[in-house]
Parts: sequence; C-alpha cells; structure tokens
Amino acid sequence: MPAILATILWLFVALVVVTVLLRSVRVVRQQQVGVVERLGKFRRTLEPGPHLLVPVIDSVRYTMDMREAVVPFPPQGVITEDNLMVNIDSVIYYQVIDPVRAAYEAQNYIQAIEQLTMTTLRNIIGGLDLEKTLTSREEINQKLRAVLDEATGKWGIKVNRVELRSIEPPATIRDAMEKGARAERDKRASILLAEGQRQSQILSASGDREASILRAQGERESAVLRAQADRQAAMLRAEGEAQAITTTFNAIHAGQPTQSLLAYQYMRMLPNLARGESNKVWIIPSELNDALKGLGQVAGNAAAKAMGLDADAKGAFQAPEPVDVFAEIEAQKKVDEESSAASVQQAIAEAEALEGRRAARLSTAPSNALTAGADRVAPAPAEQPQPAPAPTEPAS
Repeated sequence: MPAILATILWLFVALVVVTVLLRSVRVVRQQQVGVVERLGKFRRTLEPGPHLLVPVIDSVRYTMDMREAVVPFPPQGVITEDNLMVNIDSVIYYQVIDPVRAAYEAQNYIQAIEQLTMTTLRNIIGGLDLEKTLTSREEINQKLRAVLDEATGKWGIKVNRVELRSIEPPATIRDAMEKGARAERDKRASILLAEGQRQSQILSASGDREASILRAQGERESAVLRAQADRQAAMLRAEGEAQAITTTFNAIHAGQPTQSLLAYQYMRMLPNLARGESNKVWIIPSELNDALKGLGQVAGNAAAKAMGLDADAKGAFQAPEPVDVFAEIEAQKKVDEESSAASVQQAIAEAEALEGRRAARLSTAPSNALTAGADRVAPAPAEQPQPAPAPTEPAS
C-alpha cells in the first residue's frame, strides 16, 4: 500500500513538472510579437521563435500581428456643404509598428480608428459640396490619412493608406445626375450629328459645284463643237447650193431657152403658187403672154451679159471646183494639236527653269553659312527675282 501511494505521488510530481515545463516554453510565429507580463506588469516582448518563461510568474498577455491589416468600415452617412446626405464606404490599411504602445495606449485601437475615421470624414465632407465630393476622392483620402496617421502615431500604429470605396448620393440626386449626363450625351450626339450633316452638305455642295462647272465646260465645248459643225455643214450646203445654182444657171443659159419655154415653166409654177390656204381667187390677165415674152428677153440678155456669154454661144458651161470640207477639218485638227503640244512644252520648260533656280539656291546655301562670320560686315547682295515668263495665248 505505501508503495502504491509513493508511485502515485511520483506520477503527480512528474505531471506537475511536465505541465510547468510546457507552460514555461512559448513559441512565437513569424511576423508576430508577444507581450510578456510578470505578475500583471509589462516585462518584455518576445520575438519570433522559442522562448522560456518563468512558470506562473510570467505570462504572454498579448500577441500582436505585425503584418499590414485591412479594416473595412460600414457606410457612414455624411452631410455635405449643400445639405445633402451621402453614404461613404471607406477602407483603412494600417500596420502595428510598436506592439507595446498598441497594447497599452488604446483599449481597442480598431474601434478607435473607426470612430476617428467617421468624425474626420464628417469634418472634411462638411466643407465640400456634392460635386466637389464626387470629384475629389484623392484629396479626401490624403486629408483623412494625414489626420489618422497623426492620431494613431501615439498608439504605435501607422496608417499606410485610406481609400473611399464608394460615395452614394441620394436616389433623387442620382436620378438628376443621370438625367443631366443623358442630356449631356444627347447634346454631344446632336452636335456631332449636326457637324456631320454640315460636313455632308459642304461636301455635297462642293461636289455639285464641281459637277456644274464640269457640266458647263462640257456644254460649252459641245456648243463650240456643234457650232463648228453647223458652220462647216452650212458652208458645205452653201457651196453645194452655189454649185447647183451656178450649174443650173449656166446650163440653162448655155442651152439658150426661148420665151415659150420660160412661159411654160411659169405656167407650171402657177398651181403651186395657188395652193396656199389664204389664196382664194386667181386672175390671169390676157397680156400674160406679152409680159412673159418681155421678161424672158430681159432675163436672157441680163444673164448673157453677167456670164459673159454671147447670144449665139452655145454649150460654154464649166462646173465650179468642189470645196473639200474634210480637208479643212483635218487641217484645223492639226493646228489644235500643234498648239496643245507647244503649251505642254512651254509648261515643262518653265518647271525645269524653276527647279534649276531652286537647286542653285540650295547649292549656294552651305557656302553662305560657312562664310557668314566673315561676311557680316559686307553681306552678299540679295538674289534678283527672275521675271516670270509671259503667258502664251493658246491657239484657237
């Protein structure tokens, strides 16, 4: 019996020793710091790794995470300068740089940062109107970060960044803003449409103008060509009629017609003269034969004198020389081609002359630049302008 009690006692002592040893050894993970208190008073901090503590006397009171942490805060209602309520959702990025001060300076530093963020946002947004609030996020972030960094520095916490995730104005304001944005987009669309229509009308008017000019030039050239064709056709018809009249007249007088033949031809023409609708009554006098006889004698004598024919001459008829209109057209075409070729050659010569003068100026420019210092007192005379060639009048 005493042996059993002794064994139990030794087991109890061993268990107590193992428990004390286990409580004396503490392992701190990477990026963490342990705050050790001895009998309720701060003793020291534990870096990452294994550590041995005094049992019962020493205890790890706080374990601080030294990594950067992110704390999102719920949306907070803030009133702007123009008395509009907006909800602002913010995010704080902070890091513990002094674990002792973070453990003992603030009871709950996260809640303290949240409350400080709310009050600072109210102060900053209260001095801005809605439009400025919506367009000045970077400015608000910088001001909020400066205030939080100054306040949390004594807590051993550094605020690295502050971001406003969303700024939500009232529903009525959002509706009005959407209508304004829609109206602005409609305005820009109308302006672009009007500008496009203006450009289209300008281009159409320019095209119509060029088309009208080309059409007028074509009509002018067509009218000129048509007039030339009518002129040549009229000349050809006149020549033909002249040759026909001359041939007929000479043939008649070469045959020496009698008064009876002329009277017969006159009588044949009387029905044609009487065919008019306004001719109702014709009276043929009895002296028609005498009149025709005298008329034939006078016409015969006058024609003989005009043609240089003797009254007894017979068969002295010669046809006039025909006019070659096609030869005249070919000659005019050759003249026009020569005039066009001369105009082209003159334009080429003028262009070559301009290129030659330009090349001469470019070749003399480097030498003038090299001797500019020596020639400052006596500058080179300016190049005399070349007289423009007189324009040549195109051949018609």
